[in-house]
Amino acid sequence: MLKNICIINGHPDANRHRFVAGLCDAYAEGAAKAGHGVSRINIGELDLSFLENAADFATPPGQPVLDEREKILAADHLVLAFPLWLGSMPSKARAFFEQAARGDFFLNTMNSEKAWPKRMMKGRSARIIVTMGMPGLVYKTLMDGGALKAIERGMLGMSGFKPIHHTILGGVESATDHKRHEWLSEAREMGHKGH
Repeated sequence: MLKNICIINGHPDANRHRFVAGLCDAYAEGAAKAGHGVSRINIGELDLSFLENAADFATPPGQPVLDEREKILAADHLVLAFPLWLGSMPSKARAFFEQAARGDFFLNTMNSEKAWPKRMMKGRSARIIVTMGMPGLVYKTLMDGGALKAIERGMLGMSGFKPIHHTILGGVESATDHKRHEWLSEAREMGHKGH
């Protein structure tokens, strides 16, 4: 089944030679080759501010976030790729999601005192790709995959994305060219499957 796929490059550096950008390109290439519709959000290219109060969170965001979140709304499948920084998603990527979530975009909190907020992303699936310098096994066991769980159970899971799959690529900085090519091939294959 063909899907509309939104690929978010969560690296705060807009440099197209970053490995995360390469993974997004490979995923997009595989998806387009299979006939899936593909849209892209490059967080490093956006001018974002940080939220500072609840009043701002209750109102819709400004441009260009409004345009970018329309790509999420039109998607059947969301792909988020980012490098692990200080054990979490880079702050600019988090700022994007905080801005995008404004005005009940991910969760409709109207009447939330009486009921659970409405999950606005129901019917969509997601894939998270995380790159890191440390070995992936160390992240999963010693650090318990904390940031990944927070995104899967919190931001994406609470808003209705299901299923949510993830790919952890550890030791990226020391990886050989051969290993990097393998990872790019895996991303291309995931894109082809729309998974």
